[in-house]
Amino acid sequence: MRVMISADMEGATGVTWPDDVEPGTAAWERMRRLLTGDVNACVAGLFAGGATEVLVNEAHYTQRNVLIEDLDERAELLTGRHKPLGMMHGVQDADGVVMLGYHTGAGEEGVLAHTYLGTGLVDFRIDGEAADEGRMNALVAAEHGVPVLLVTGDDLTCAAAGRWAPGARTAAVKRAVSRYAAVCLPPARSAALIEAEAAAAARAALAAGRPVGVPREHRFEVTFHATHQAAAVEAVPTVERTGPRTVAYTAPSATDGARAFKVCTTVAASAAEAHYG
Repeated sequence: MRVMISADMEGATGVTWPDDVEPGTAAWERMRRLLTGDVNACVAGLFAGGATEVLVNEAHYTQRNVLIEDLDERAELLTGRHKPLGMMHGVQDADGVVMLGYHTGAGEEGVLAHTYLGTGLVDFRIDGEAADEGRMNALVAAEHGVPVLLVTGDDLTCAAAGRWAPGARTAAVKRAVSRYAAVCLPPARSAALIEAEAAAAARAALAAGRPVGVPREHRFEVTFHATHQAAAVEAVPTVERTGPRTVAYTAPSATDGARAFKVCTTVAASAAEAHYG
C-alpha cells in the first residue's frame, strides 16, 4: 500500500501565529522540527498499519519546510514548488492520502484559518457548499480513487474533515482558542496520537480496499476582498463574474477545477495593491 502525506504547516504541533510558518523567521526554524516530528509520527504509524511506501509531499508556502536530515528513512520527500498537482502531487500513484497539518478555510474559526493566503479570498464554495483547501484536495483524491485516511490539525479542522472526508480518522494536536491562539499538546503526546491514528487508518484502508474514482463536473465560486480582484480574475477563460466581488466557473473534473482555482487566485494576488489589498 502506497500512501502520500500532503504536509501543510498551519495545523502542525505547536503552531499558533504567522511567524511560526513564515520561512526565514526564528520561529519557523523551530517549528520545522515540530512539523518534521508530526510527519515522522505519521510515517511510523502508516508502516505499522501495513503501508509499504510513503511519499511526503511538502504542501506549505515555499514547500521546503520538512527537515530531510531528520526524516524517517523509510519515507521519501517531494520538496519544492511548481508540481503539476501542487499540494496533491503524488496522489495519482497512491492508494491512500493523509492530510497532515491542515487548517480551516478563509472566514472560518480556527488556528491560522485561510484559503490560499495572500489572494484576498474571503469565501469559497464548491457545488454550493462551503469549501477550503481540504475539501478541494479531498475531491481531487476521490476522483483518482484514493481515500483520505487521516487528517491532522486543530480540533476545528478535524471537525470540518468530518464533512468532506467522513471516512477519515482524525488527530487533533491542538484546540483552537482564536486565530492566533490554541491549547497545544506537547510534541510527545501529539506524536503518539498521530502514530496511533495513522496505524489504525492504514489497517482500515487495507481491509476496505481502494474505491473506484469517477471524475465529474464541479462548480467553483470564489469571493474576493475587493471588486478589482474579481474584475482581474474575470479575464481568465471560462470564468464569469457573478457578483461585485465573486467569480465562478464550471470544471469537468475536480483536478481541472483545482488547477483553474490556482490560476484564479494567482491572478487575484497579483491584482492586490499594498495596504489597500
